[in-house]
Parts: sequence; C-alpha cells; structure tokens
Amino acid sequence: MAYKFNEIKLDKGMYSESGKSFEQVLESLDPNENYKGTPLEGMDAFQRQLKRFDIKVRGAGSDTVEKFFSTSESAVLFPEYVSRSVKAGMEEGNILPSITASVTHFEGMDYRSIYSAASEEDKSLRYVGEGALIPQTEIRSADHLVKLHKRGRMLVASYEAIRFQHLDLFSVMLRQIGNQIMRMHLEDAIDVMTNGDGNSNAAVQLSVGGNELGGTAGTLTYSEMLNFWNSFDPYTMNTLLASPDVMMQILKCSEFQNPLTGLNFQGTGEPGNPLGAKLIRCSALPSGTAIGLDKGYALEMVSAGDVAVEYDRLIDRQLERAAITSISGFAKLYDSASKVLKV
Repeated sequence: MAYKFNEIKLDKGMYSESGKSFEQVLESLDPNENYKGTPLEGMDAFQRQLKRFDIKVRGAGSDTVEKFFSTSESAVLFPEYVSRSVKAGMEEGNILPSITASVTHFEGMDYRSIYSAASEEDKSLRYVGEGALIPQTEIRSADHLVKLHKRGRMLVASYEAIRFQHLDLFSVMLRQIGNQIMRMHLEDAIDVMTNGDGNSNAAVQLSVGGNELGGTAGTLTYSEMLNFWNSFDPYTMNTLLASPDVMMQILKCSEFQNPLTGLNFQGTGEPGNPLGAKLIRCSALPSGTAIGLDKGYALEMVSAGDVAVEYDRLIDRQLERAAITSISGFAKLYDSASKVLKV
C-alpha cells in the first residue's frame, strides 16, 4: 500500500503559515484519519515523517542529531522535534492545571478578562415572588489589561558540539529547558494570585498569630489550618500550595500521621489531607508561605500560541543563541477564591 506521507514536500515555509502550527500544516496535508486500520494507526503526521526518514528519537537505539540533517527535507523536522521535547519537559511536574480554572488561547500580548461584579446581597439566593424582579449578577470586563509575559531560554550550542549526540540524551537537555520555562510561568501565576493582576484584586493575607487564625507566629498547627480553611466560605479550599518548610510543618501535624495517610503517601507519593484539599509542595513560594484556593474559581491562564522556536536557525544548523519561548499570563477570576497563609 502506498502511503501519502512519503510524497509530502517539506520546507521551512510550513512553520510560517498564519494561524497554523507546523503540526497542523502537516496534519492538513497528511490526515490521521487516512491511516485507520493500518499499521500506522496511532501515529501522528510528525511521527510518520520520522518513520519516512528512519529517524529514531528515543530508546537505546536512538539516532544522533546529525540524522535530522541527512537531507534538506528531514532538516525541516528538527525544530518540531525541539519544540515537542521542550513541551514534554513543560508537562513534567506541571502543577498549573491544578490551580487554574480555565485556559484561554489568545493571539496578542494584552488581554482583558471578565469578572463578576456582584455584592454579597446579589450573591444570595433569595425567594422570588410572582411578578417580582429576579436578582441579577452583572458580568463586566476587567478595568486593566492582563499583561502576557514571554518566557524562554536560549539554546547555545554549536552544531559541531551536538551533531554526534544521541537524540535520546539531547531530549533530556531540551526537557530541562521546558521545565525551566514552566517554572517561570508558575512564578507568574503565584505573583498574580498574591498581588493581583492589576485590577485591585490582591489576595487577602492571613497570618498565624493574628486575630483570624490565632496560634503562635512561626508555628503551624491543625487548629490554624482549620481556621484558614473555614475563611473560604462560600468557596471551598480544595488546593493548597505550600513552600517546602510549610509543607514539613503540615506533614508533622499529628492529624496527618494516621496509618491511612502514611499508606497513601507511600503508595502514590500524594500526601493525604484531613482538610480534603490537594496538597502541593511548591519551591517557587517564599519560605513560610502557603496559598489556599478554590481551583474552580481562582485563576484563568491566558496562553498566546504554542512553544516557539527559531526554526530558521535550527534548520540552517545555526544553533548558537536560538531562542525557545512561550507566552502566557494569568488573570484572577474571584478575589476571595484564593488567600495567602503566612506562618
């Protein structure tokens, strides 16, 4: 059987089609649905191109970087390989899905989100008599634009230095770049949750030793955590980010040391939580700090495009100072859905 993927003409212009990624352009020329019921079912268009040029990117038998540049057409695949490896690194240990209510894809650098302009009286579910006006909730656009930030790393390596490196090992280096980029996005998210997105919506900060939480500053007990959890009504604190030192104090509470919690932690690596919230250790937080949030209402992530690589440089083997970037920003949805705990 003749497969169409062997006939596609690859060129660098496929990276610059407006509104489409290289993967989408390739898929439009070689649809996945054409391979249902064949040995190639389950592969996407890019993976079929790797097969076409016999390029193995993982495993003990992976090829060297040089294999991508054996022909001018196979070289066109190299930037997509770099992009996919970086994205794989961004997904490793990515906690943003655990703290964002929604993800909006937006083309541009300034984004205006929306919010609910409702008073406590508006939020209440009151009895509506026959013919009476139904209480309303007004949705408005935010006063200030949410700024998106370009985060990235520079790939600095000569072609001569990496041409004989196996792709399996080179992928590890690229995944680490992705991991570093995602760490930057996480720091942006924490900054917005703590200080707001420019729309006068900084998080309420509650301190151990204060009137609302009680206790002794510098020491966190289960009692203060209960008071913190209780402060979220009408929201539910279902996620708790904690700096490493605060996480240790939480796990040392006797309420976290029952046998079932221990078995769960040993079996899954996920610490149990008597408060019912997902506990996430986060080294991007300052020491002595935790952020509690209602994951479904606290934060919107705005993403502008996919991971971008300087494809011209990579295709032409000019790896020195080739930028790999990702653009995103964050907007707060409901002010009271996230709060900061200071120990």
